[in-house]
Amino acid sequence: MKENKLHFQQEQIEKLKELGSRLRQFRTEQSLPLEEVAARTRIQARLLNAIEEGRLDQLPEPVYIKGFIKRFADALGLNGAEFASTFPIGSAIQFIKPTWRHLPAAQLRPIHLYLLYICLVIGAVSSLSLLVNRSAQQAQQLPIPSNSQPTKPQQNTDTETLKLAKVTQSIEEGKSVQVGITLKAQSWIRVVADGKTEFEGVLPEGTQRTWVANQKLIVRAGNAGGVLVEFNNESVKQLGAPGEVQEVTFAANSSL
Repeated sequence: MKENKLHFQQEQIEKLKELGSRLRQFRTEQSLPLEEVAARTRIQARLLNAIEEGRLDQLPEPVYIKGFIKRFADALGLNGAEFASTFPIGSAIQFIKPTWRHLPAAQLRPIHLYLLYICLVIGAVSSLSLLVNRSAQQAQQLPIPSNSQPTKPQQNTDTETLKLAKVTQSIEEGKSVQVGITLKAQSWIRVVADGKTEFEGVLPEGTQRTWVANQKLIVRAGNAGGVLVEFNNESVKQLGAPGEVQEVTFAANSSL
């Protein structure tokens, strides 16, 4: 049995030297550096060099050597399968050399390809998670549009622009004060009738409301330009300038 192994090993060495010599000849004729062939075949240059020089002890198991020879020949424009078919690999003989332990296992062990795949999947999932978290943080930091969260006008009269419009036209004595409001733009509104707050809040564009008081009705708006008022069925007027805080008092015996 031992003699058979030695004979088979010698046969492999001789065949490897023959094939390696031919491969080197073809490569030299094409002026291809070994590094370029290594890039084409994805086989380390030192392994290709070992094939060319017939150094069996620096190569892996015969089945892998045969695969390397095929890829080497294909890279040179030869029929790789046919060229490598003469290299003997045996059927039941497993010829493993200690020197092969020092070669990178990633080239020959499929299990490492699975490990690499798992690492890539984990990395992709981590990157996606980071991207989603970053997008969520950026979304939280985005400013809220002004029209989606109306701001109640400040109550500090030292800083706000406040204009009071007195009613001057007389109406029939004893007639109640009636004010109709139409919103052509969203605005904060406060309505006080005879000293009692009837409404305070934000009214959207298109809203139409009417309030009635016996003596006096006060309307204050945060966006006076977006508020149209109709006093006791008279002509409709704009309460003030756009964006201006305006307060208007409507009283009996008077008009806009």
